[in-house]
Amino acid sequence: MHRGITDSRGDDQLLRDHINGDHTAFEVLFKRHENKLWAVALRTTGNMDDAEDALQDALESVNKTAARFRFDSTVSSWLHRIVLNAALDRLRRNKSHATSPLMEEDDSLVDPLDRIDDVDLSLSIGHALDVLPPDQRTVIILLHIYDLGVAETAAALGIPPGTVKSRANRGREKLALVLGHLRTER
Repeated sequence: MHRGITDSRGDDQLLRDHINGDHTAFEVLFKRHENKLWAVALRTTGNMDDAEDALQDALESVNKTAARFRFDSTVSSWLHRIVLNAALDRLRRNKSHATSPLMEEDDSLVDPLDRIDDVDLSLSIGHALDVLPPDQRTVIILLHIYDLGVAETAAALGIPPGTVKSRANRGREKLALVLGHLRTER
């Protein structure tokens, strides 16, 4: 915890304590997951302002709906889903999030000798993810950045596992095109 105090309660207990009026329990729960929740909001919305707004919307939603949580999934998955939904809602409302169209691979535009050796891989991947439609981006983030399985991703998003697989495949194909410049010559 941020004050140097470690809270040994599990996420389920923290949420139950919050529901029962323990005002510090929610703060502990949020601080425990804050970095990952922020990353989901930022990666989904593509900019800090929308991510901040989405995270704030999500926290308000968590507070309002906590008493209805059935504990049939992990608290962490539930929090991620609420943040993800808030971020997607923000995108729908905002309509200012424009995605870049994918260009067809054109070898004439790429000079193989003009490659920068120290490409910041995480920045390249971040920009590539921004090209994906939100539904594919979300699936790729949950599967490959947060290492959730197909079933857990499906549960978090409320979609069938087959939909997760197809969105992931389409997203990976687009990412392969966008990140093709990172391939090393053999």
